[in-house]
Amino acid sequence: MNRRQWISITGISLVALLAGVLTSQWIYKTGLASDPAIKAFFANPWQTPDGKTVDTAQWQGKVLVVNFWASWCPPCVEEMPTLDALQGEFKDQNVLFVGIGIDSPSNIRQFLEMTPVSYPIVIGGLEGSNLSKQMGNSQGALPYTIIINAQRKAISSKLGKISEEELRKSIKSAL
Repeated sequence: MNRRQWISITGISLVALLAGVLTSQWIYKTGLASDPAIKAFFANPWQTPDGKTVDTAQWQGKVLVVNFWASWCPPCVEEMPTLDALQGEFKDQNVLFVGIGIDSPSNIRQFLEMTPVSYPIVIGGLEGSNLSKQMGNSQGALPYTIIINAQRKAISSKLGKISEEELRKSIKSAL
């Protein structure tokens, strides 16, 4: 290959790299939930995997860590022990984790038998996926975590697996 071909290949490679970086920034960009979306979240008729109705009035006045997940999503499953540990750490500080399972009730029940957690899990199903989009998850991908302060305002969100440090920092800023 001559020098001109190397320069062309290098230039094309740099353009492709830049396009990849910009695309990844767009893919992982999330917004914060609007007030109507949060109102819809609290008004949704959530049910447990066992079919019991959840009283979301018990969630009001707390800092909520809402995590949209699915049993078939490896990063979702990987972050659940961290979420569970942090629920225990912040439980006495008026913080509540809520898992929204984007899966069938039977799959969620089966998963929770193998991987129990100390925070409430509710069934989101397909409507849960739509709600996550309304709450800032423009890509509809999982996992998606959003922090809602005690005044029912979204203060942060994260698409993809969230780190313990990042989550702890977001919770502390909401307190």
